[in-house]
Amino acid sequence: MKQKYRKIGALISMVIVVLCVLTKPNYSSAISKFGSSGEEVFKIQKRLLSWGYYNGDVDGIYGSRTVAAVKRFQQKNGLTVDGVAGKATLTAMGLPAGETTASSSGGAASNESNVYLLARAINGEARGEPYTGQVAVGAVILNRVEHASFPNTIAGVIYQPGAFTAVSDGQIHAQMSDSCIRAARDALNGWDPVGGAIYYYNPRTATNQWIRTRPVVMSIGKHVFCN
Repeated sequence: MKQKYRKIGALISMVIVVLCVLTKPNYSSAISKFGSSGEEVFKIQKRLLSWGYYNGDVDGIYGSRTVAAVKRFQQKNGLTVDGVAGKATLTAMGLPAGETTASSSGGAASNESNVYLLARAINGEARGEPYTGQVAVGAVILNRVEHASFPNTIAGVIYQPGAFTAVSDGQIHAQMSDSCIRAARDALNGWDPVGGAIYYYNPRTATNQWIRTRPVVMSIGKHVFCN
């Protein structure tokens, strides 16, 4: 009889364990969408507001205005236009995918997100350039982050309206070159081949006459770097 009860008890314990596993929240696949709320939504709204996509209150509530702003951002950047801040959209914004109010992402996740986003920008702007030129483009973006005249985040600099052709024409989502990922890491680790330059342009294709008046630091490949 005691053996029978032990077996029943063991069976009940197994059922409880299975139920706990099945009902445990999966934060790694969490996404923000209509009806969501919390810190991640607040960050999404704040970034979209600073980039000119969002015109509502930054209240951490994923309402219809946030959906519309996310759709505008997605359309502009070659993403699936569904109004849902999934992994690809969050990565494009420079936010760690699946961040929640219950468990904020660690520094490693944030760093990887920055590497990927910076690499995307380098890839779109300079994937055909010499390796030093690729690092240089990453360095310019990071120099802007530190400069008072520009947004103070990598994502903010990259997605500042009109700042980079690769964002405007969708090349930021082109097939990634491995060298651009390495270049992003080197730039983030402090390699600045252009000594603090905050601008660059291709003299063969640049139509902005103002950029041609800036003091030139150096030329690498097809790009001229300047301040």
